[in-house]
Amino acid sequence: MRTALVIGTGLIGTSAALALAGRGVQVHLADHDAAQARTAEARGAGTQRQPEGPVDLAIVAVPPAHVAATVADVLRRGLARGVLDVASVKGGPRRELDALGCDLTRYIGTHPMAGRERSGPLAATADLFEGRPWVLTPTAGTDTEALNLALELVALCRAVPVVMEDEAHDRAVALVSHTPHLLSSMVAARLQDADETAVRLCGQGIRDVTRIAASDPAMWIDILSANPGPVADVLAAVAADLDETVRALRVLQSADEAKRGGGAAGIEDVLRRGNAGRERVPGKHGAASAVYETVTVLIGDQPGELARIFADAGRAGVNIEDVRIEHATGQQAGLIQLVVEPSAAPGLTRALRERGWSIRQ
Repeated sequence: MRTALVIGTGLIGTSAALALAGRGVQVHLADHDAAQARTAEARGAGTQRQPEGPVDLAIVAVPPAHVAATVADVLRRGLARGVLDVASVKGGPRRELDALGCDLTRYIGTHPMAGRERSGPLAATADLFEGRPWVLTPTAGTDTEALNLALELVALCRAVPVVMEDEAHDRAVALVSHTPHLLSSMVAARLQDADETAVRLCGQGIRDVTRIAASDPAMWIDILSANPGPVADVLAAVAADLDETVRALRVLQSADEAKRGGGAAGIEDVLRRGNAGRERVPGKHGAASAVYETVTVLIGDQPGELARIFADAGRAGVNIEDVRIEHATGQQAGLIQLVVEPSAAPGLTRALRERGWSIRQ
């Protein structure tokens, strides 16, 4: 691939443009928001100059509601040898394109499974897609050249290609992306009118659950409007579990010991099913989820502390698998959780204590 046209210079479009430009591809940028396109250009994502002829690949990075019209326009004008979109839903745009009577041999729907809470070109990074799944939804009519161009894009962005049918993709993202966002927002909404004393007690658990609720509502209305059925199906199943859990909790208030036992059994059931589901989430590098141990260390909120603890762990010969930080309320300190192989935990604990770190059990 030597040339590309990126239409839509938000987070995903600009990130793809930065990755391509960084690997020698001539990238042309287009956006209905001229200021946003200028920002992407200033960041080195490409040029706003019109290409002199058809580019190798057009990347349509517009909201789902506008994907079909934009792809149809690119195909009609012959702007590229291959065309793909990066919207988070796939079935709806394809049905719209079919209804428009478009020749879709040069088009393929795709979806990079990457993102951030922030949006826009200033949030974009060239490494946004590295190591992340990038779903491709070719059909029997997809031209080989279009598929190869899409695969080349995925490779240049250092993502991992995953081939799926579009409807299967939409059901999958409803479960692993769209519904979790709504649930995060619902939990975060409970904080809006909560007592200030309660809010000050927020710890890492509530921060983890509500992190993605910080995303742009307008963007998510576009996404959910394009995939309402599958999301509603998952939410209905969650609602059934929620109803049963509420019932079990009410029963736990009973004076009848037998009824309380039934309520506890209901709570245990949902917790155990949650354990089983969590175990299916892929672990490091997409491998099966592994069991790790956590070494928790008190750390000061000052320059150089993270570098120092990582260096001390390195000197102990321990590979850190994951890191989480919980900030203390009202103190310039926090707890850093170093996730390591179980066999490495005792040695790391001993080594860090020897170097003056305070270990929390």
